[in-house]
Amino acid sequence: MATLAALLPVASHAQEAAYPAKPLTIIVPFSAGGGVDVMARLLAEELRAAMGQTVNVENKAGGSGMIGTVAAVRAPADGYTLLMATAGETAINPHVYKAKMQYAPEKDLAPISLVVKVPNVVVVNPKLPVKTMAELLAYAKANPGKVSYGTSGIGNPQHLAGELLAQLSGTTLTHIPYRGASNQLTDTAGGSIDMTFVSLTGARPFMKDQRVRAIAMTSPARSALAPELPAVAETPGLEKYTLENWFGLFAPAATPPAIVQKLNAAVVQALKDPELARRLNELGGEPAPMAPAQFKAFVQAESVRFAKIVDDAKITPEN
Repeated sequence: MATLAALLPVASHAQEAAYPAKPLTIIVPFSAGGGVDVMARLLAEELRAAMGQTVNVENKAGGSGMIGTVAAVRAPADGYTLLMATAGETAINPHVYKAKMQYAPEKDLAPISLVVKVPNVVVVNPKLPVKTMAELLAYAKANPGKVSYGTSGIGNPQHLAGELLAQLSGTTLTHIPYRGASNQLTDTAGGSIDMTFVSLTGARPFMKDQRVRAIAMTSPARSALAPELPAVAETPGLEKYTLENWFGLFAPAATPPAIVQKLNAAVVQALKDPELARRLNELGGEPAPMAPAQFKAFVQAESVRFAKIVDDAKITPEN
């Protein structure tokens, strides 16, 4: 037994040294064709070159991203099953879906690297008499509860973006959840709702033909993706406003640190590719790789920040 125990670390080190020895899989907890899925597939192609192995993408949608996340958490912790997750599954859902959670992100996932930050653009119906964020807030205060905003679901980053805006500005906004950005934008353009928070990629066609009016970005400063648009934080009284979605790569918690580091190095290398960066930009993502420890601290800080917004707004799965 003693001899066997002594041999185990040697076998483990040999296994890590040989990694990766077979194809990898990235689980995307959303349907194929969406922003997370497309970005995951772009990253997978670059990782294939960096890792010398095929990197497949598997979609496991449902449960506000929790079905796919649970599948990744329960996978063998050997570095061959990874998860492309967003702020929702890792830093928001634990505060919104407390009773339904089957995993604890901080205990069950090993952060590998942040991949992209994805700021939203604030767009309004062009007939709304506002052209700036300051004018929007003045209008909302003059019409309490009458200004409606659409998002792609309860408790997601877009919803929190609206709640944070209401909290910091002292206004009352009415949340209208949708199942997709297309309907949000169509209804904003048609006047069924007054405004929406949505990805720049989704909004661009509507902005181009002036079906909606873009007034600000939710990033902490002006985004390189749309430098002509001010950040919400440029508005007096909203200097602390920032709320971006983000996508990052994770592994099951017990994945060996050496493998996590190898994966991190591959992601960092991939995101240095100008062509990949260009294509991610086109999808509304800003490459932002981090070391594993830095990414872990980032997720923890985001979780604390989102928890306050959720608690202050009393957000539940029903509202």
